[in-house]
Amino acid sequence: MSKLFQQNNIEFQPLAERMRPHSIEQVVGQQHLIGADAPLKVFFDNKQFPSMIFWGPPGVGKTTFALLISEIADYKFFRLSAIESGVKDVREVIAKATELQQEGQRVLLFIDEIHRFNKNQQDALLHAVENGIITLIGATTENPSFEVNNALLSRCQIYKLNLLSDEEIKTVVENALQNDVILSKLNINITDWDFLISVAAGDARIALNALDLAIKFHPKSKDNTITLDKKIFEKALQQHTTSYDKKGEEHYNTISAFIKSLRGSDPDAALLWLAKMLDAGEDPVFIARRMVIFASEDIGNADPSALSLAVSVFQAVQIIGMPECRINLAHGVTYLACTAKSNASYMGLNEASKELKNNTKLEVPLHLRNAPTNYMKQEGYSLGYKYPHDFPNHFVEENYFPINIKPKTYYHPTNLGKEKVFKEMQNFLWKDKKK
Repeated sequence: MSKLFQQNNIEFQPLAERMRPHSIEQVVGQQHLIGADAPLKVFFDNKQFPSMIFWGPPGVGKTTFALLISEIADYKFFRLSAIESGVKDVREVIAKATELQQEGQRVLLFIDEIHRFNKNQQDALLHAVENGIITLIGATTENPSFEVNNALLSRCQIYKLNLLSDEEIKTVVENALQNDVILSKLNINITDWDFLISVAAGDARIALNALDLAIKFHPKSKDNTITLDKKIFEKALQQHTTSYDKKGEEHYNTISAFIKSLRGSDPDAALLWLAKMLDAGEDPVFIARRMVIFASEDIGNADPSALSLAVSVFQAVQIIGMPECRINLAHGVTYLACTAKSNASYMGLNEASKELKNNTKLEVPLHLRNAPTNYMKQEGYSLGYKYPHDFPNHFVEENYFPINIKPKTYYHPTNLGKEKVFKEMQNFLWKDKKK
């Protein structure tokens, strides 16, 4: 066994630690990285590794890969936690690495939760990484594009690790049952794989910890036979909290699925994502705020009352709070999902904004200018302006565009809801512009 993985009193280690792979062949999952001709497989074969950042959820192998890399390429291994370490700790490792480099020893610095390093801490790594004093392996559950500065990103390869599939989780557990120094001596029968796999949610560490805990809760038998069913797992785990990180990628993934379900007019899916967020402790005000944005971005004038309802839900959530405000959220979610949709207002603004890129100076015509003084009136400000309310139907054909822009159409109302009326009216009033 490797010196990195070896530890006294192995029976006291958590099962997840005892089952940590000792070679790349033992790793379950991540075949896009370690399969034939995949990048990590090539690095392992050549025993040459660049600085890398492993991005992925917990329990998928980020730390294991760092340990295996250190072992296979004979690196001196240093580990820092971004939560507990500062610039001083980084500089101490770099100083030690400089000494070891002169002795012909390569150094690998593994930084867990590297996204928690601030800019100064990340900058302290740049020179050492660029000059090969250290090989940096960073692990993060956050999208490094957002959390790691560009200077450090440009010096590292980024590899995304995925949640394990149901079959891969089952393989991890079966390996533990067959090969663990303790569990292999027991006769363990799992009768509810679906529950265990559901609890794990793609995280191998959760699966092994749940297995370990359930075995401890099982009554001892003379023949070492242990049957693990749903009741045993539930008793051991008490409650499974929804897999969700309010500050992590899953937060953004879930709110994205929620908004897209609303946009797709599926109230049932939207309610499910709402339930997940609330169950995981998401701030209901955040959800309500996104619903207010959605009401204008994706519904707009197809149903102008949607914005009023969304704002009312937002205010109700602030006044009432959890748990009762979940009823207000459900009210708003079902309405927004079921009502007519249009993004014409939002797209119209985008089209107008594009115009600004080509015509940054929009000159206001004289007849549209304000004329609060006699001098301005003498200069022609507001001269010739036609007041629409003085004309039939409160409308007069006029050019309201800047001097250097020909009239164009940015807003294209749909044939849905109230917007159908707007479209008919616009086509009637602006026949020439529409042509």
